[in-house]
Amino acid sequence: MTNLTLPHLPRPLALAAKPLPLAPITLMLTTLARQLMRRHPGLLKRLGEHAQRRFLLDLTDLPFLLLLEPGSSTPRVTAHPRRRPPDNDARIAGLTAAFLGMMHGSLDGDALFFSRDLVVEGDTAAALALRNAIDDAELDLTTELSVFIKPLSPLFTRFVPLAERLTGLALHRMDRPAGAPL
Repeated sequence: MTNLTLPHLPRPLALAAKPLPLAPITLMLTTLARQLMRRHPGLLKRLGEHAQRRFLLDLTDLPFLLLLEPGSSTPRVTAHPRRRPPDNDARIAGLTAAFLGMMHGSLDGDALFFSRDLVVEGDTAAALALRNAIDDAELDLTTELSVFIKPLSPLFTRFVPLAERLTGLALHRMDRPAGAPL
């Protein structure tokens, strides 16, 4: 374990996610993934030969699995029931807090892997390439979602600090204000 205790996704949120249909989640996440690839073209370049790999993101405190297929022209993220995991090249498992903290630079990806807060199975070189690509892109989920939901952006960015305090999750890069443009 790391020196800090990672928060679990609050139980009410996890329970609220359980009955959600997976098709709309897939549509939203695929649209967001395509936006990310357009706004951060270096992601695919940094993935190199691993861009065609299929990454199973097992956020262990969510009721479903996510399959990331960065691809070269049509990236997508699909949601799958836990009872039927899809074929994949690399599985990365851990709490949502670990994934978000690594993405936003508030937690060190290497430390998360060495402490087993994030567990990698399968093609570890591909998983490392994905982590490095995410680190280099300096992604900010709040900024990306603000672009995605442009009309609601001001309300959303005001809500993020409260949501972070209530959940303990890093929902934006800590080196810039929530929703700040890249």
